[in-house]
Parts: sequence; C-alpha cells; structure tokens
Amino acid sequence: MMGFLHGLFSSLLVLTLLRDVLLLGAWSVQALGVTLDRVVLRGTSAQAVALLALLMTMLGFWNARRTAAVVRVDVPITNLPAALQGFTMAQISDIHVGPTIKTHYLQRIVNRVNSLGADMVAITGDLVDGSVKELGSHIAPLATLQSTHGTFFVTGNHEYYSGAHSWIDALRALGVQVLMNEHVVVHHGNGTQDPERAMVVVAGVTDYTAHHFDENHRSDPHAAMARAPDGALFKLLLAHQPRSAAAAEQAGFDLQLSGHTHGGQFWPWGYFVRFQQPFTAGLHKLGALWVYTSRGTGYWGPPKRFGAPSEITLLRLTRA
Repeated sequence: MMGFLHGLFSSLLVLTLLRDVLLLGAWSVQALGVTLDRVVLRGTSAQAVALLALLMTMLGFWNARRTAAVVRVDVPITNLPAALQGFTMAQISDIHVGPTIKTHYLQRIVNRVNSLGADMVAITGDLVDGSVKELGSHIAPLATLQSTHGTFFVTGNHEYYSGAHSWIDALRALGVQVLMNEHVVVHHGNGTQDPERAMVVVAGVTDYTAHHFDENHRSDPHAAMARAPDGALFKLLLAHQPRSAAAAEQAGFDLQLSGHTHGGQFWPWGYFVRFQQPFTAGLHKLGALWVYTSRGTGYWGPPKRFGAPSEITLLRLTRA
C-alpha cells in the first residue's frame, strides 16, 4: 500500500507542477486582454490533476504487477556464421526481488522465459534488493531456467547495495554462471563434429560502479575479452549499465545487453535517464557495437510502470 501511495504522490507532484505552469500561462494570456474564468480553471484543473494521477497510478500498478510481456528483437550481425543464424538470447533484467517481489512473481517470469526455448539466458543485474539471508529462498526459481547453453549473470549496482559477494555465491549454487570481467566460449551447432559449428564468446563485466564497493570488482570489458579465441565470430557482452558501451566497443564486442534504466519506469522520468546513460531503452548502434537496453522485467520502488512497460526480451541474431 505504501508503494502505491509513493507512486501516487510522485504523479501528483509532477501534474501539480504542470498545472502551475498552465495557470501561469492563463494569467499571461489574460494580461493580454483574453477573458478567462480563472476560478473555474483553477477548480477544474485541480480535479483533473487528482483524477489523472489516480488513473496513472492504477494503470501503472497493473503494468508493474503483471508478468512482463515478451519483446522480440532481431539483431543484424555482419559475417554471421550460418550456424548462428537465428541464435536466440532471452534477457531478463532489473527484477528487484525484494519487499514486494517474491518467489511467485519470479516464478512467473521463469515460466515465460522457459516457454521461449532460447539458446541462452542473460540476467543483466539488479536481481535483488536485500540480503541473501532475507531473500535467498525467493530466487530459487532461477535454478529451473531452461536454455541450450545455460544462464549467465552479471552484477548490477543493487547487488552491491545488498552484499554482492554473498549473492554471487548464492547464484552459483543455483547453477547460474556469474561472469566477473571474464568470458566463456559457447560452441553452437549440431553435434561436436559439425563443420558448421560456431564459437560464441559470452562475456560479462561487473557493474560500472562496482569499484566504489570493491576495487577488485572494477568493471573492465577489455579484461572480459582477454584471450578470447580468434575463431569466435560473435562476441556478446553482458553489462548492467549502458554506459559500459564505449569501452565494450573498443574491446571489440558485437553486441552488449544492458538494463539499469527501467526505461524511466514511469512518466516523466524517462526524459531524465539520458542525462546519465547513453541509451534509455531499445536497440542502438555505437560504432561497430550494437547495444540493447532492456526496460527491465520487474520494478524498483513503487509498483508502478506507466509509459515504460516491463519486458522479457528475446533477441535473435540475423545476418546483416
């Protein structure tokens, strides 16, 4: 209930500020000789603010608490091997298991991901908001994620607020591969002797701000690429924050999957994300690097999503 009220008060604040601008404009127009009933305008606009804020919050609550919809994205890759044509990656991000998101919410997400039959699953950070002692049992559904090559995870800033070292151990205990400025090589194709079998570098970096919590966790896309095989024609980086993209492009990655922004989560905060991050949501190009930024699969703070729906992303590789 408190989360709902926080979301309501946020919209009331923004709409009240917009109403003040409207009333100021009406006063300016009246000063030019245009006749307006300012008493009626004040009363009507006050009622409209309250009604709109309530409607936005109710719709936002429904959008936040439902299971995220699947967003399908094709990513064109130059010189993509035939064996990787149609290779799929299911991405979930920013679930924020915590005060209002528990086992059943996460289980619904896992069920939907499993229905996609993806070649791999990527969890791009901010999975939790709390300690392993408080929430460890609530991430158990992640152990049942299904894909051809497994589930890969990178830390987000909220893992560091919540005891990242313990969460890394907890996730590994569930069979999730946690990538800490490192990579693994995935062999994709039909059988070990298939000449069309292709290598995929799946790399991950710690959160962009991780060094503020542990200097040994400083995010480093170049280290994540170190000693990657020359024969790998597709190189994927998981990085919680989109602003890792500049270093990722320099390191030679083809695609970066990120989250963090929530797409702004609810109007109008999406307009402010761009002051901190290069991308707010969706697929973008930075030099030779594609960057996909998820709007997130859960929510943070008030259970509210308005104008920025949650998503489970299914990315598919195609030849450019």
